[in-house]
Amino acid sequence: MKLIKQNLWSLILPITFQQFMLALVSASDAFMLGRLSQDALSAVSLAGQIAFLFNLVMAALTIGTNMFAAQYWGTRDRESIRQVMGLALRTAFLTALLFCAGAVFAPRMLMRIFTDDAALIGAGAAYLRAVGLSYLLSGVSQIYLCILKNTGQAGKSMAVSSATVVLNVLFNAVLIFGAPGIPALGITGAALATVLANAAGLIWCVCESLREDGIRPDISRLGIQIRSRELEKRFWRYTAPVLANELVWGGGFAMYTVIMGRLGTDAVAANSIANIAKNLVICFCLGLGGGGSILVGNELGAGHPDRARAYGAALCRLSALGGAATGAFLLAMSPAILHVSSLSARAQGYLGCMLAVSSVYLIGKSINSMTIGGIFCAGGDSKFGLICDAVTLWCVIIPAGMAAAFVYNAPVPVIYALLSMDEIIKLPVVYWHYKKYKWVRNITGSGPHAHRAA
Repeated sequence: MKLIKQNLWSLILPITFQQFMLALVSASDAFMLGRLSQDALSAVSLAGQIAFLFNLVMAALTIGTNMFAAQYWGTRDRESIRQVMGLALRTAFLTALLFCAGAVFAPRMLMRIFTDDAALIGAGAAYLRAVGLSYLLSGVSQIYLCILKNTGQAGKSMAVSSATVVLNVLFNAVLIFGAPGIPALGITGAALATVLANAAGLIWCVCESLREDGIRPDISRLGIQIRSRELEKRFWRYTAPVLANELVWGGGFAMYTVIMGRLGTDAVAANSIANIAKNLVICFCLGLGGGGSILVGNELGAGHPDRARAYGAALCRLSALGGAATGAFLLAMSPAILHVSSLSARAQGYLGCMLAVSSVYLIGKSINSMTIGGIFCAGGDSKFGLICDAVTLWCVIIPAGMAAAFVYNAPVPVIYALLSMDEIIKLPVVYWHYKKYKWVRNITGSGPHAHRAA
């Protein structure tokens, strides 16, 4: 147990801090844009759903990369990690190119998915045109950062992410409000700040990979050489369900935004602040899940299934405690959040209720992030999450939320509470699946405990 704690803390602290710094960007945008107007805050929040969907695809790719990189690192197989990295980079670039094109060439069409308010559509479209290039930059850098975390360099990954966030905040302040010789660009300034910061982060990532001890892909072939075809098939066998799961979950979450976006600007603004607050305080739980996935994957790749089970049990207990602690912290901080938020009286009332609901939501989110997104995927058990989220979101939560909003005209806090129940109602079946131990397997295709497809 002592070894588990030592190894875990060496990973979760850098990953937690990295998650916190990334969440800080959204908080910075909200604070600065909120000073411009509530409509500016709401427009960028809705436009940010495109980045949210993009990051879901990237999350699937990084989880897939993490599955293999963690297990290969357990045996120090650097060449296989390079091939996985090349494959992931190729997919990340093509995905980012698609999102970039949509943001630059069809921003108004994308905004109409989330709102019918003309003012919000216009402001959000201006933001999307300017921010589109950042998808290409961040898509590539996320794969580099994933490899750093999985090859014993979580601290460097944290440093790159932190520097990117600091630059983003500084550029925000200058470009949104202006400075001597620099005009105030408002919403467009926030978008350009994101582009510049991500460019700096990507340059640092590439420089780290070029170091003597760095791991870099075969850029000339990007993982498509003949000898890697078996690895490529295996990669997509386990990554495709994760991608489908992220899209199912992300599509459901986007539907939440669609529902809230048609309940008025007060509901949109309150929901924006509530989401930012959740993202800031849940960083510790996400760090637990990320660190736990790497530890379990290392042990499975090294052929130590019993130790992987021990890690899994300790991580599940810690995630439950972490979720309860973060929920209590958010509840305690609610008065301060309400005090500093620049919202209308009605939006303030909505926000208070949303923060109370979110404090309970965080418990389920912490446990599910550790199990579904961490432990299960570490052993290639990626199909369960897809089935679980598809049933929970699309068969229960979304129909209930739409009925409450558009049939029964329920109050906004009630609708928000219904839409936040997905992580809680999944817990019994998640625990049942965990105890089946289907996740205890080696997916690299090598070693005495390797799992091979029938």
